[in-house]
Amino acid sequence: MAQIAFVALLPLLGLTTACLADTGTVSVVFTKGGFIVDVGGGQGVLTFHGKKYPFAVSGASFGFSIGASTSKFVGKALNLRRPGDLAGSYVTGGAGGAIAAGAGGVQLQNANGVILQLSGVRVGAEVSAAVGGVTITMQ
Repeated sequence: MAQIAFVALLPLLGLTTACLADTGTVSVVFTKGGFIVDVGGGQGVLTFHGKKYPFAVSGASFGFSIGASTSKFVGKALNLRRPGDLAGSYVTGGAGGAIAAGAGGVQLQNANGVILQLSGVRVGAEVSAAVGGVTITMQ
């Protein structure tokens, strides 16, 4: 009897969230540039349950940075319950660089619990060791 009562309380405790979450695919093109402060923006598409949802990406980073680059990322959006969960602020940090072309990957998480696992190609000339943030807005 106690086990049945506990199972009935799981939704109230928020413990079934992971069971209800799903995965979508993401493709993003992001261009940034600057000296010390990088700013950038881009466009992307979330594919979730067979439908496409466009979004805008904007961001800035602060630290040692010089140059400009365009990145084309593809990957997964984990822990989605609905497409709007993708929207929000994501914090990034790290060091990297590209001269002509390079490959890289990143994992980000927002306050909704959505995890982006992205990899792709960066084209341009850039060297950075910066901390920044990215904001995704559904269109």
